[in-house]
Amino acid sequence: MSHRPRPSAPRLEPLDPATLDEETQAIVPPGSLNIFRTLAHHPKLLKRWLVFGNHVLAKSTLPARERELVILRTGWRCGSHYEFGQHTSIGIQAGLSEHEIRSLTDDSVTQPWTPIDRVLIAAADELHDDQCISDATWAALAESWTDQQILDLIFAVGQYTLVSMALNSCGVQLDDGVPGFPA
Repeated sequence: MSHRPRPSAPRLEPLDPATLDEETQAIVPPGSLNIFRTLAHHPKLLKRWLVFGNHVLAKSTLPARERELVILRTGWRCGSHYEFGQHTSIGIQAGLSEHEIRSLTDDSVTQPWTPIDRVLIAAADELHDDQCISDATWAALAESWTDQQILDLIFAVGQYTLVSMALNSCGVQLDDGVPGFPA
């Protein structure tokens, strides 16, 4: 997948938490990731976005491995080094192998994927490409997933598409020790 070049430097510098008001410091303490320090330019947006992001990441009805599979595929399809890098380690903790994570950067989705993995990847790709899950993919999802899980899948792809757009556009750089895309 080829994308236009992304900013090689921040367009919005990550803020030093010491310069933030008390309320924002509570959300963005010292040592925070670049994404939070960048979004601290708009504290009200950051605060409200965190509620939604927390649902998608921590309260979703999707199993963690499958949630991370969809997030990583979305980060890849959106060309977000930052998102893909941050979720590489989360994906490994959730049970994805390094080989599976590398395979998410391949347009061929035959190996090493199970049939349901392929359906999840297809759903993420369809949402990215057409903003709609096809009838065939929906039917395949409905065989294994509840209505709530399908909604959480749609909103996970949407959330991480939104985040990827912000990361890419703001030029948020990788945090120390975080990989980008696999070589």
